[in-house]
Amino acid sequence: MSKQVNVGEAIARVLEAHGVASVYGVISIHNLPIADAIGRREQIRFVAARGEAGAVSMADAHGRFTGLGVAITSTGAGAGNGVGGLLEALNAGSPLLHLTGQVEREYLERDASFIHETRDQLTFLKASSKAAFRINSPEQAVGVLRDAIRVATTVPMGPVSVEIPIDVQAAQIALPSELGPVQPLQLPAPAEHALAPLIAALQAAKQPLLWVGGGALHCQEEVAALADLGVAVISSTHGRGILSDKHPRSLGALHNAAAVEALMGQCDLAIVVGSRLRSNETRTYSLALPRPLYQVDAYPGAASRNYSVDHFVCGDAKQVLVALRDSLQGESKVNRRFDQAISEAKQSAIAALTEQLGPYATLCGQLRNALPEDGILVRDITMSGSTWGSRLFPIWAANSNIHSLAGAIGMGLAMAIGTAIANPTRKVVGLVGDGGLMLGVGELATMVQEQTNLVLLVMNDGGYGVMRGIQNQYFGGRQYFNQLHTPDFKALGESMGLASWQVSDLAGFEQAITHACHQPGPALIEVKMEGIGPLHFAGPPQKKLY
Repeated sequence: MSKQVNVGEAIARVLEAHGVASVYGVISIHNLPIADAIGRREQIRFVAARGEAGAVSMADAHGRFTGLGVAITSTGAGAGNGVGGLLEALNAGSPLLHLTGQVEREYLERDASFIHETRDQLTFLKASSKAAFRINSPEQAVGVLRDAIRVATTVPMGPVSVEIPIDVQAAQIALPSELGPVQPLQLPAPAEHALAPLIAALQAAKQPLLWVGGGALHCQEEVAALADLGVAVISSTHGRGILSDKHPRSLGALHNAAAVEALMGQCDLAIVVGSRLRSNETRTYSLALPRPLYQVDAYPGAASRNYSVDHFVCGDAKQVLVALRDSLQGESKVNRRFDQAISEAKQSAIAALTEQLGPYATLCGQLRNALPEDGILVRDITMSGSTWGSRLFPIWAANSNIHSLAGAIGMGLAMAIGTAIANPTRKVVGLVGDGGLMLGVGELATMVQEQTNLVLLVMNDGGYGVMRGIQNQYFGGRQYFNQLHTPDFKALGESMGLASWQVSDLAGFEQAITHACHQPGPALIEVKMEGIGPLHFAGPPQKKLY
């Protein structure tokens, strides 16, 4: 006879069967059967976030490393608090399972003022997720949950929300014999006739350029092989490290530098693999890309989405890149003149950025020297993150530079916590601004409670520095609404039990970051930017808007 369990326990067992080691959430009367089962079974770590927004962002970052992140929220306002994190996971293509409660089925959609009820919750979950499901009966719970995991982990990946009414969670069922793991759907290999034009173009090119994005994060070996054969490689910020910055043909994410733009103008082929060519990385789609322009993406609807392309190949990035690599065996594209141009363009771009950053270029180098080679930088959308954090900080491996793809501030600390829990043996530095940190400052307590191996670097300029730069550039220097009262972050960190420093010069920063990176556990460093000097940034390059 099948074992009888409640649906909450069946859900916990499905997660266990899929290798889930940690979940992130806020307990509520509308998810307690699930949380109780996780607690009783002691197989999964429950990370108690201080808010649903933080829980979803932590799970997003975690899933970028493990293949599946799991967040648990309450219904109504609790689910709504997680929407920003869902939108980020949707932009980043993160494999994320969001489990949310729902009111009892008897009162569902009746506008009965049931506690935590909200109107048409499933609609806003569908709008902010790759897909959203509602479990309508206890017997279908395991099947729907396994299907949700399949959808979340099938390329192109993304967040999937599952509503589970509280009476369904509490109901008894016969435990199904098959709990998982379910396998994602696999893309068929591209047809030979689809690959042939791309292969022929690469073989004919003298100065080819490969642009890689987040869809190629699993293709480090193939991209490095193409670079070794003479192909120049540039990446989106999400794709940094797919080809190590140490490689002489890596152009990092320096696509908006004048010297790199000029080099791109000399290229006779561009192949874009797994990148959306985002507005902030293409000057609102006005950046001139080499022609002919070929595009490779797992999603058919991506074809010519932002740039009209000469040929589109729908397929898995790794399969296509393997075919391109194999097509060049014995036919190297190495061109000494092109290599010299790549080197000069990269050096010029770095020199210009270093001059723009002034002392912050030195600070960037100090951080790189202190962080172990396998360390991970997680950065919020802040002035420091968008300048030296996204472009100048050397990245040597994929998934070592985690950040918000949707462009929203305030996710940095939560994403750093999820990253640290997913990578317990690696040191993580979370780069945040004072303004962004205050959106989720309560997660400092989570950072300490979970004893994360995380250094939180708080760049404090007393406001929204990016907005100041934009207002200077586009609004005649008129400054409104960007000054913020901030706490003493060092004192705040100490009150939480964090090893904390406050620095206002480069010598102090070097000492603090070296010490913090070489001790285990959580720490906080507040950098008083007024003492370091001005940091000039007027937002991402874009077409004139104002």
